[in-house]
Amino acid sequence: MNACLRSVVRNAVFHGFEVIGVRNGYDGLIKQRVMPLNLRSVGNIIQRGGTFLGSSRSTEFRTTRGRAQAYSYLKALDVGALITLGGDGTLSGAGIFSQEFPIQVIGVPSSIDNDLCETDLSLGFDTAVNTAVECIDRIRDTADSHGRIFVVEVMGKSSGHIALETALAAGVEYAVIPESKLREKDLVRKIQQGVNRGKSGSIVIVAEKKDPGYALDLSKVICRHVKRDVRAVVLGHLQRGGSPSRIDRNLASRFGAKAVELVRAKKTRLMVAVQDDEIVAVPFQKVVGKRRYADLSRLKLVDTLSI
Repeated sequence: MNACLRSVVRNAVFHGFEVIGVRNGYDGLIKQRVMPLNLRSVGNIIQRGGTFLGSSRSTEFRTTRGRAQAYSYLKALDVGALITLGGDGTLSGAGIFSQEFPIQVIGVPSSIDNDLCETDLSLGFDTAVNTAVECIDRIRDTADSHGRIFVVEVMGKSSGHIALETALAAGVEYAVIPESKLREKDLVRKIQQGVNRGKSGSIVIVAEKKDPGYALDLSKVICRHVKRDVRAVVLGHLQRGGSPSRIDRNLASRFGAKAVELVRAKKTRLMVAVQDDEIVAVPFQKVVGKRRYADLSRLKLVDTLSI
């Protein structure tokens, strides 16, 4: 998000706009927490993870009264356009807000789950996968040297994009994702086959459920049927931080530039997106309330490559 904020501010200033940053998202609009942004404000942030403006959930913004408060404040500041960065919740709020009040609103897809429709990538996804792969490469060393089975839990309780991309990149033995029902017998059989062939260690990737700890439950299942030391690792929010990848930084810069371009063109109710490496704009109604599911053909490939 920082790389995108940098791009928005610098492109906006280049074209003669003044920019105001809102602290902690919609909650900051209601509580009037803003700060002027200039070229210096966004210096030396492209390599930093997260967002220096902060982020939060706002129950007040979900109410008509809260949104009216936010609009009154923007109007008092003479703000003509709002650029929002976030996932489905942020975009849903942006869609409602732009319907209720006469203000330009442009959205930027920022969700490590990569579950937003109409865009091949969302900001943060590539970095999250790279972080998970790096962790699993380290875990693999222990798995192989000690002959252990590791069940590693990654984020993505509603979509398996992180789990699948990580599984492919790390060469794991099995992946469990929300889009495909787990057959415990198949999992146990796959692990046992590897043990029978003399495989020293195995890695199972699982996408989290509503509450963290699914890997612990699954490790107990494996332990009951396979005579090997089984350990569970929950990566959790480790995946959300750290320096962003080259792909995320460059995509963020392109998204930010496109958002300002749309503001200049007086466009509204659009989300910037990347499709076949081209930066485009798609209407909110094609994105809000919909979910992009993981490609099950990749799950099959994980299974094939781990024979």
